[in-house]
Amino acid sequence: MKKIINILLVILCIVLVGCASVQTSEVENVSLSHEGYKLEKVVILSRHNIRAPMSGNGSVLDSATPHEWFEWSSGASELSVKGGVLETIMGQYFRKWLDSEGLIKENTRVADNVRFYANSKQRTIATARYFSAGLFPNANVMVEYHMDTDAMDPVFTPQILIDSEAYQQAAIAQIKEQFSDDIEDLADNYALLTYVIDSPDPRSFRTDDTAFVIKQFAEPGLTGTLKLGCSLSDALVLQYYEEPDEIKAAFGKKLTVSQWKDLSEIKDVYGDVLFTTPLVSVVVAHPLLMEIEKEMEAEGRVFSFLCGHDSNVGSVLAALGAKEYELEDSIEKKTPIGCKLVFSRWRGEDGNLYWSVDLVYQTIQQLRENTVLSLKNGPAVYHVEFEDMDCNADDLYTDKALKDRFDGAVSKFFDLM
Repeated sequence: MKKIINILLVILCIVLVGCASVQTSEVENVSLSHEGYKLEKVVILSRHNIRAPMSGNGSVLDSATPHEWFEWSSGASELSVKGGVLETIMGQYFRKWLDSEGLIKENTRVADNVRFYANSKQRTIATARYFSAGLFPNANVMVEYHMDTDAMDPVFTPQILIDSEAYQQAAIAQIKEQFSDDIEDLADNYALLTYVIDSPDPRSFRTDDTAFVIKQFAEPGLTGTLKLGCSLSDALVLQYYEEPDEIKAAFGKKLTVSQWKDLSEIKDVYGDVLFTTPLVSVVVAHPLLMEIEKEMEAEGRVFSFLCGHDSNVGSVLAALGAKEYELEDSIEKKTPIGCKLVFSRWRGEDGNLYWSVDLVYQTIQQLRENTVLSLKNGPAVYHVEFEDMDCNADDLYTDKALKDRFDGAVSKFFDLM
């Protein structure tokens, strides 16, 4: 009898642990829809989906660890097969949502009133194509790109467009003022990183060797440990998404979700440092801000999909004055892989126009398990809030308020010229 009771207790514990793990993966159910309003237009700025690490065989990734990295289905920096699957799933979700809102009929064969525009990198073009396949499976959608394959399009290039030594020095000073403490606080993150990769030289990870580089017609850059740490952090996060075995993804270590977030924080800080300070963000996001605003105002266009990078999403949000946030159920805190910055325009019962601004992203579980999305089981949605900008009771901004915010961000760039 005692043996039976013990077995039942073990089963009960397993059930409780399973329930607990499910609960920790759930996020607040926030909807993209707004009852009492009619959807008229959607403009999306997307980050590409899962790709192989930026560095290939024989790179710093190989020399930094004795372990074998995941064997990717694509070349360095290119969209993986799984990334394409996940992006198609996201496109299918938006197909269902747009149909439910009466904006675009499901399985339509007409795509004349939509635009797909991607940076000319393989991972961004491919992401746009997979998303369009999920959204418009019966339509022949053209993905627009302007440069030779794998060349950066100036609209999506987060580069410094100002030739001024005074500006460059002011930008570096602002970066140091805003992020020096965050860089110094990465000591524990580096310790975890060296443990996971079994680094042959743990002393190479420092918090006091970062130097910043701001030059005209170049992306903001830096040298030192943070650059190396970002490459390794990025590769581990991507490996975590792709490798079904979580322990294998961490080179034999059993990590908690919190520890995966700590590993990701290294690259998150790297991106914030380079692209989100006020003086930098309004400059590097300037061409894309104008492109997004043009799509918001385009007559006859009901859907626009612009595909770029995390630097694009991060800098646009920073330039527009988004309040500080940290996403739930994501190991990447601000711009997770495949995330969508969604600007949706709604007509209120009062006849006025309103905008909702939301970050839409697949949760940890949805990414790892290729979860099929539906209107009842959709991706995570985070409503973006902006400094000194009020929304109504339905989390909507007036048309004038959002347009003024875009115009203000564009004007700040010209004020710096």
